[in-house]
Amino acid sequence: MAEPRALPREEALRLGPPHWKHACHALLYAPCPDRLFGKIPLRYAVLMQMRFDGRLGFPGGFVDRHDTSLEEGLNRELCEELGPGAAFLHVTERDYMSSHASEKPQQVVAHFYVKQLSLEELRNIEDKATRAKDHGLEVGMERYTGPVLDPAGPDCE
Repeated sequence: MAEPRALPREEALRLGPPHWKHACHALLYAPCPDRLFGKIPLRYAVLMQMRFDGRLGFPGGFVDRHDTSLEEGLNRELCEELGPGAAFLHVTERDYMSSHASEKPQQVVAHFYVKQLSLEELRNIEDKATRAKDHGLEVGMERYTGPVLDPAGPDCE
């Protein structure tokens, strides 16, 4: 399988129907002051989902033809997957991070967004996720609050 190739947003947007589909996903995270075992800083809580295939992933999905922008499609998907707790979310182009195109098994351009929330907002989303349209069908909610290690070396003593 060919490796996905990174594309600038403008170039990625030129790849369109009928051959190409666009998918958008968002990393939603919050600073977390907690410590694991009272010692190891957790630093961040990251919202992830258990997908229908048993893998962990970030909320989001395919942009529909009636969506007027990538962000509109992503915000629609977030509401479907995260439920009423995500009603306040509004991911914008400012939250955009990257795009990658892959031709196998189908032609898909994946767009990735990152949005920081407060820990209270993240917990509110988690609390209401079971009322989401797609909960239990496509996804279930998970939160990672483990230590975040610096690739250059340990960040805790």
